[in-house]
Amino acid sequence: MKFFQFFYKTIFIFFSIILISSHTFADDLYPLDDTVDLSEILNDIGIIETDSASLQLPTINSRAYVVIDRKSNTILTGKNENQKKKMASTTKIMTALIVLENVNLSDTVEISKKSAGTGGSRLGLKTGDKITVLDLLYGLMMRSGNDAAVALAEYVSGSISSFADLMNNKAKELNLCDTHFVTPHGLDEDEHYTTAYELALLSNYAMNNEIFAKIVGTKTYTITINGYPKTLSNTNELLGVLNGVYGIKTGFTNGANRCLVTCCKRGDMDIICVVLGADTKKFRTTDSIKLIEYCFNSFTNVDVKELIHNDFEVWKETNKYNITISKGKSTYLDFDYEDIPYDKIPVRSDLIDKLAVSIQYSSVLNSPISKGTSIGTFDLKLENTILYSGNIYITSDIEKKGIGDYLAYFYTHFSEILNTICS
Repeated sequence: MKFFQFFYKTIFIFFSIILISSHTFADDLYPLDDTVDLSEILNDIGIIETDSASLQLPTINSRAYVVIDRKSNTILTGKNENQKKKMASTTKIMTALIVLENVNLSDTVEISKKSAGTGGSRLGLKTGDKITVLDLLYGLMMRSGNDAAVALAEYVSGSISSFADLMNNKAKELNLCDTHFVTPHGLDEDEHYTTAYELALLSNYAMNNEIFAKIVGTKTYTITINGYPKTLSNTNELLGVLNGVYGIKTGFTNGANRCLVTCCKRGDMDIICVVLGADTKKFRTTDSIKLIEYCFNSFTNVDVKELIHNDFEVWKETNKYNITISKGKSTYLDFDYEDIPYDKIPVRSDLIDKLAVSIQYSSVLNSPISKGTSIGTFDLKLENTILYSGNIYITSDIEKKGIGDYLAYFYTHFSEILNTICS
């Protein structure tokens, strides 16, 4: 009897440890047997760089995904991209951003007991260790260290909750309305979530920080803990392997499943691909590769700045004398439009001829009118989707006629008026 009690107790403890550990697993260091063979994946899906278009959207395992153009934030393709999802260690994109914007990177941090005791993927920090903020950032983004995340949060704001406030304030600043943070590392919490699209927007913003971009684009790096070197390898399996990939972050928890954010640039096309909720690491990797290759093979960069300019000039020449200025001293009207902030956007090859500019304007304007006043808008549209909107405005002041103007007109045209009356 005692043997069976001992046996069942041992089994219970064993599975309890597994369950507890699985709850704290985060990123690609866990589980250790979840590995991928990139060469096998590339062969399986037949990745061959080609100039020929492939317009067939590939089959994707991930529960949510999106690919955006970095210059315009235009969505190239997506599925459930606006649904709230757990995002695991891709959370650390915001963590790193907050650190970079708030503290000196050369500062030395002493590791607390709380930080050293954080579970999941770890940099391997112990209580009392000393390490610079910069090296913690490398450990955070390359090794995906949850202990590094807590150490940085405590150093920046004193506690995880206070640091989460900074993260959420930044999310509001970036207009990420469906994003909310509870922790700096991304271990599962009910109120810790984002969407694939908003994670792509956040990633795009973060990649504009040169130090951030350098860290997430580094394949191997040696940090120093207590004066001793430690070499790190990046958990991003596509970095340095798939053509054009230059960042940014992996993620895994039981609640989020496998996640990956990838930046990839080829020629003049620069994209961010986000996959959330893949069932396995292999699916996550395969999905990312499929989406990246689909976009580069199926989309062409179109010069929309030139398209808008040409269409506006035609409209302007046609309509500049068709707008009535009520009671204005001048009947001549000149106008211009807000410049679009980027030159080109990727458009799927079979939809390029459906890209168009639509202009709406007021045909009657009441004076006085100040320079810069909007008299209409233009929309850059792809089928029924508006890609960009801007204002059309007048380029000079137009004063309203006064009594003197009417008297002068009467005096100048008196004979004409008299003849009209007499006839």
